[in-house]
Amino acid sequence: MTLDLPYHELHRPQFHFSPRTNWTNDPNGLVYYQGEYHLFYQLNAKGIRWGPNTWGHAVSPDLVHWQQLGHAIEPDEYGWIWSGSAVVDHGDTTGFKDGPEDPLVAVYSTGGVGRFGFPKNDVVQCIAFSNDRGRTWTKFAGNPVLPHVRAENRDPKVIWHEPTGQWVMALYLDASDFALFGSRDLKSWSRLCDVPLPGTGECPDFFPLAVDGDPGRVRWVFWGGGGLYRIGSFDGKTFRPETEPLKAELGANGYAAQTWSDVPKADGRRIQVSWMAGGKYPSMPFNQQMTFPVTLSLRSFPEGDRLCRNPVREIAGLNDAPHEWRNETVTPDRRLVPPTRHDLFHITGSAVLHGASSWGLVLRGIELRYHAAERKFTYLGKAVPCDPGSEPLDFEVLLDRTSMELFACGGRVSASFCFLPEAWDDPVEVFADGGRVSFPSLCVRELSSAWR
Repeated sequence: MTLDLPYHELHRPQFHFSPRTNWTNDPNGLVYYQGEYHLFYQLNAKGIRWGPNTWGHAVSPDLVHWQQLGHAIEPDEYGWIWSGSAVVDHGDTTGFKDGPEDPLVAVYSTGGVGRFGFPKNDVVQCIAFSNDRGRTWTKFAGNPVLPHVRAENRDPKVIWHEPTGQWVMALYLDASDFALFGSRDLKSWSRLCDVPLPGTGECPDFFPLAVDGDPGRVRWVFWGGGGLYRIGSFDGKTFRPETEPLKAELGANGYAAQTWSDVPKADGRRIQVSWMAGGKYPSMPFNQQMTFPVTLSLRSFPEGDRLCRNPVREIAGLNDAPHEWRNETVTPDRRLVPPTRHDLFHITGSAVLHGASSWGLVLRGIELRYHAAERKFTYLGKAVPCDPGSEPLDFEVLLDRTSMELFACGGRVSASFCFLPEAWDDPVEVFADGGRVSFPSLCVRELSSAWR
């Protein structure tokens, strides 16, 4: 295997999606249909830097192994193709169905920024449809379906609300202001209510979750691009927030997350992926990547209900050689070093401090440290609050060639980071300072490449 082999280049993520070439950013149009998870994404089809936006397209049977397809939605007379979402129109509310397949409908923002030869137009909301499982797309002749509302109004996230028999669109307006709109056919929309989400903007999502898995305690989550969310109720017309903005993404690089629509009820998961904004990929044919998909859940805590994020179970399909310990102790004079030279890992464990002031992992030369007194992790200068209450502290790490994702406290703490490796003697080391740390369980699993 050579370093320049496609999908195996030096800094190519091996189990996170990245396009074969060129720039990518926000995930778009996440929809499941007939055994395939569709991932559309912002793509500069002509260059390695941010530029005229097209919707790229990839599909996967398992959220891990991706096949990149042809571009889906190209810029037109309105301008660039910005972010949006996609749904399966099971009831053919649009009348787009033409054949045996249910139509897939993409809802997206388009408008000009006056650069790269494109006009500067107001941003509007448009739709396109596919009757061949997303392989080809036709833009609706009646676009735009939602004219300009305010400022850069964009990033429509559409869901089907079964109790009221309508489509509901969450839309970013301006600053920290969002709104919900309703439609019976995805073509004509009316404003339902406004939703403030102080502290963040762009890329909304809106979905229900059962607290602690109890179908009798369903709450609604309104999510913003920066990883802030509010929990509340929704009656088909008004979203009533019941919390202040809460922070789910605590890392430096997770942004513009979106969840998949139409995941089968038999599966029951709410699955999310984000753009890893701001990564560096020197001398690579691509630029930027996605996070690894996570499953979302709402769990009750003494201070209230909170969103938890955990890697999807399909990560187990890449598990290769495990290095496992039970009731292992690490001291300032004794580090734990797994016998491996690998570079892809799924690390899980729990830690109990016995007088130690801190402990952590050195991952490909970069330190992830937990500070006992401050109850926080630090990584690359970023603090990640993490209060486990009573120990042990459970933790989970996904380490790819250019990214590290941390999950702790059952997923209540989650943080996404990009990095370039430092010099290292061993790819993983476990250390403790100021006292002992015991690990009731610890497993450092080597992962195989999803591109193999």
